[in-house]
Amino acid sequence: MTRFVSAIIISVLWITFSVVAMAASQTRDDAKTLVKKAVAYLKANGKDRALAEFSNPKGQFVNGELYLTVWDFNGTQIAHGANSKLIGKQLIELKDMDGKAFVKEFMAVGRKGQGWVSYKWTNPATNRIETKQTYLEAANEIIIGAGVYK
Repeated sequence: MTRFVSAIIISVLWITFSVVAMAASQTRDDAKTLVKKAVAYLKANGKDRALAEFSNPKGQFVNGELYLTVWDFNGTQIAHGANSKLIGKQLIELKDMDGKAFVKEFMAVGRKGQGWVSYKWTNPATNRIETKQTYLEAANEIIIGAGVYK
């Protein structure tokens, strides 16, 4: 029985380490590359097909903890690769743990065309509040983003 419990503990620790290592291995370049790929997909396939694919948790735009968040210019979430319950929600007033209105910043960056926004958010891999950096780019009347934790 002790061997069995030890094996379970080792397995849980290995899985936890693997998830944390995978999340840590994703970089700002990975986020930017994913957004660029999404913009190309949007232009080639149209908005409806693109939004469906961007929100597919098993699709080509989800890679571990790296996924897309897509917004209209009013701060409404219109696609999300990790949490479909957010789609259709007006989140313009959403703030991070320090009170920063980061969705408003997403909109400002989108109006400029592209850029980065940093904010504090709970990292699901570590369950700790960490700095998240999200790259955003506007295309076809929407804002596409992907972020990584520092």
